[in-house]
Amino acid sequence: MPVSEASFETVAISDLDGMTADERDALPYGVVGFDADTIVKIYNATEARMSGLDPSTVFGVPFFDAVGQCMNNFMVAQRFEDEAEVDDIIPYVLTLRMRPTKVRLRLLANQDVLHRYILIER
Repeated sequence: MPVSEASFETVAISDLDGMTADERDALPYGVVGFDADTIVKIYNATEARMSGLDPSTVFGVPFFDAVGQCMNNFMVAQRFEDEAEVDDIIPYVLTLRMRPTKVRLRLLANQDVLHRYILIER
């Protein structure tokens, strides 16, 4: 799928996993990818800019414990624990290190794909 067609609502988890870092950086929404232990492996430029976090401080750390603590709850983090496959869009309010910010989150997990993803549309 060309990056220009990789919309927040329709991009497939396999497409995200197959993109280069530059292709993910070109997306207009935040992309956070982590492994089964929630260690951040992917953090695109859009999310770095919107969150104000330097990617070098995010890579290699547990996402829900050290980066996205405001998502460490039953609505987000627990979904990745409980469900082997997830593809859901939820309205959410980010509260960590910022004024409460309304966003849409897309949660993506598939047992056949290496990474799990949270897409963040502000």
